[in-house]
Formats: sequence, structure tokens, C-alpha cells
Amino acid sequence: MAQLIASDTLATLLRYPVVPVFYHADVAYAQRMLRACYDGGIRVFEFTNRGANALAVFTELQAFVQTNCPDMVLGIGTLFTAEQAEQFIAAGAAFVVQPCATAEVAEVCRAHDIPWLPGALTPTEIYQASQLGAAVVKIFPGNLVGPDYVKALRGPMPHIKLMVTGGVEPTEASVSAWFGAGVNAVGMGSQLFRNADDTDALAASIGELMKFVDTLKK
Repeated sequence: MAQLIASDTLATLLRYPVVPVFYHADVAYAQRMLRACYDGGIRVFEFTNRGANALAVFTELQAFVQTNCPDMVLGIGTLFTAEQAEQFIAAGAAFVVQPCATAEVAEVCRAHDIPWLPGALTPTEIYQASQLGAAVVKIFPGNLVGPDYVKALRGPMPHIKLMVTGGVEPTEASVSAWFGAGVNAVGMGSQLFRNADDTDALAASIGELMKFVDTLKK
């Protein structure tokens, strides 16, 4: 896939609003999980910077995506510094996710026309992240607040795009609650990979989830 502009990446996220949040140090294993997600219909994938060799694995994953999953948008999560953002964007990251919000990472993303998805929790943090240029603000950790919190936020903040990570289960009940509360996208970690030993089963379960989410977004 050619380098996307920020608006294309955001449009893909809103069209395919389930985002795996994943890290593994073994490249081959990471490739299998990414391919299973792709086969299940996922088109936005967040690899997290949570290991010493994360940049090397990400670089190989990006090459794998180019050859085998051409419609996948691959981004990087768990970044804290401008230096990290520069490194992963140079390696092909199409978007940057943070657990917090730092102005220095926001500036790097703006300079490269890369969507910045910072983490926030309170209304003040969400607003400040939006003012700094967040394409989407990530409510994290979502399990501590729940869908009712997002529903309450939507009163004063109807136009800020929100994604929630943490506390989202790959079930109809869970995703219905979050999307019904007003989120634009959800991130899922280990819960999404419960069938990881059987990639065909994993792809099938993801496929069913994506079909259901598509009905919620219409």
C-alpha cells in the first residue's frame, strides 16, 4: 500500500472500527495473527511498542503487510517520545497511538501528516488532546469508566471522535454497549486473540464480529 494521507487512514478506521492492540516478540507469530485479523475483515491494526525489539518486529510486519495484506493500515501504539514517533513513522507506521497525550508526539504526527490517537480519560484531557490535533481521542482505560461514561461525554462533546481501549470484549453485548454509547471505534487486546492457536477459527470469529459491528455503524 502506498503511503496514506491522514484523511484516508481516518476514513479506514471509521469504516472498519475494530482495532487489534497487539504485541509479540516473535515475527512469524505476529505475522500469523495479523493475517488472521486481515482474513477476518479487520483493516486497521495497532502493533504496540512493548518490547526491546518492537521496532525490528514492526519493520518486518510492515513489509509483510505490503506483500500479503495490501489493504491493512498498520500503526504503532504505546509511544511516549518524539524520537520513538520518528523511528516508527520512518518504518512505515500509518498512525500513532499513545496511552497518554504529549505535545511532542502530536507535533511529529502533524509534521508527517500521520493521525495521532492520544489516550485521555477526563473531559479536560479529552478536550486538550483535541486542541493539540488528535484525529481520534482514545478513552483509556475504558474498563474503569464503562459505556455510560462515554454516553455522558457525548452531551458536551458530540463532535470529538472517540475510541475506547480496555474493557471491550469481542461479544455482541460488549460492542453494542460501547457503540451505542457513542464511540467511533474500539480497540481490543488479548480478548480478541482467544482462539490464537487456530488461526482459521480466529479469522472466522473476527469475521462474525466485524459483520455485527457493521450493522451497528449503519
